[in-house]
Amino acid sequence: MSVTLTAKGLAAGHGDRVLFSGLDMVVAPGEVVGLVGVNGAGKSTLLRILAGLDRPEAGEIRVNSPNATIGYLPQEPERRPGESVRAFLARRTGVAAAQAELDEVTEALTAGVEGADDRYATALDRWLVLGGADLDERAEEVAAELGLAVGLEQAMTSLSGGQAARAGLASLLLSRYDVFLLDEPTNDLDLDGLARLERFVTGLRAATVLVSHDREFLARTVDAVLELDLPQQQVRLYGGGYESYLEEREIARRHARAEYEDYAKTREGLEARARTQRAWMEKGVKNARRKATDNDKVGRKFRAEATEKQASKARQTDRMIERLDVVEEPRKEWELRMEIAAAPRAGAVVATLRGAVVRRDGFTLGPADLQIDWADKVAITGPNGAGKTTLLAAMLGRIPLDEGAAALGPGVVVGEVDQARRLFLGDVPLADAFAREVPEFADADVRTLLAKFGLKAAHVLRPAATLSPGERTRAALALLQARGVNLLVLDEPTNHLDLPAIEQLESALDTYPGTLLLVTHDRRMLDAVHVNRRLEVDGGKVTEA
Repeated sequence: MSVTLTAKGLAAGHGDRVLFSGLDMVVAPGEVVGLVGVNGAGKSTLLRILAGLDRPEAGEIRVNSPNATIGYLPQEPERRPGESVRAFLARRTGVAAAQAELDEVTEALTAGVEGADDRYATALDRWLVLGGADLDERAEEVAAELGLAVGLEQAMTSLSGGQAARAGLASLLLSRYDVFLLDEPTNDLDLDGLARLERFVTGLRAATVLVSHDREFLARTVDAVLELDLPQQQVRLYGGGYESYLEEREIARRHARAEYEDYAKTREGLEARARTQRAWMEKGVKNARRKATDNDKVGRKFRAEATEKQASKARQTDRMIERLDVVEEPRKEWELRMEIAAAPRAGAVVATLRGAVVRRDGFTLGPADLQIDWADKVAITGPNGAGKTTLLAAMLGRIPLDEGAAALGPGVVVGEVDQARRLFLGDVPLADAFAREVPEFADADVRTLLAKFGLKAAHVLRPAATLSPGERTRAALALLQARGVNLLVLDEPTNHLDLPAIEQLESALDTYPGTLLLVTHDRRMLDAVHVNRRLEVDGGKVTEA
């Protein structure tokens, strides 16, 4: 079915905080629109509104078919206790809900309920359109293609992070919606998964709106970019793809700054002229009063006319100022300024593995022999499930070895974003949760540091658990800066971070003087961050490029 998604005049916010307003968008069949904007700009909120899960404060959403199927796939797939992989796939593809509706109307039809035959026809058509008839068969095939080497009856909660990422990708590849709304579909995917996802998205005939912070993925898939510019409180639609968006945005920002500077210069000049004219006028009045006792009528008339002339000029200048078209100054965007260098230098050898072997749930890592030296910058790559996270855990001493030995050097202070991010999941306000981890910081210092990472008054008083994943990541980075580390461990750090923060993080890593272990599938980050070593992990084997 060819379905066009139309949004007209949408507005949304949290309390008195406006996220966006006056948002118009038309997404035609086969068109892919990328949503970009800083964390907290309302990207996920907009997707939920488009999916009909949340109501906008203003505006409306229309599709040109009452039977259109809309698939919303959130950025953090819920792994429900007791739910099998098969049931997860059925839920994410919409088949489970369609099956439940079909079962309900079948019972009504059997009971002779009036109108049940029409409802049954509609429910059956929806079930067929979503692919319910052959879902099990297709699920087996897609799982095998993706290397999801688990039975489909296995519980989702028992899967590793890599396996869960493959299951999430499988649910997308199996979906047959008329409209796709994808929130961070690239999270946790390896290079092979990204390639499959790119082929899937570019081959869709459905209207698609997606949020992603993977710049290469955006460059390869989207036809247009909708920017939610929170600092400027503007919504802009750019055609021509992601690279075109970057160029047009930079030109637009330069023009906006130049337009404001021209306006400010013109206004400043007019205001200076008006001040001079008023000064001359006041001087003329004083002169007129001082000489008011003389009998020179001609002189008094001349001075009065001159004073009135200056007053008239001043009024004319004021009118010119009033007639100026006001140009608002472009607001400065928040920039992450991360410097993690407070911990003293560790020894010459930071971490070692000697004949290290880890066996877990039928998977074996190693034997691995590895030495990480001071100031090494190491990129660790490999497919999902290859053992990258297990390798990090073994090096850091977080899991026991079945064979061999692991050691951290003296004076090593480890900083991990994932570990820090998990500290901000409770019900206490963010500021309190942060202060608990750094008791030596005064409250004012805590707030100042969080503000540097884009977490201001609206964030620090909220329960930490209500923050978005990207906002929790910023809090984790701020905590690492507060504590100071000399071994920085980043496992997929770009997941959940917005584009400006990713670019600033890349810049910060270039000047970080300590040791860095970087696990990422972000192709542009691998190009941007200077590393002196590359480790490839595949099938539990570690090799150095």
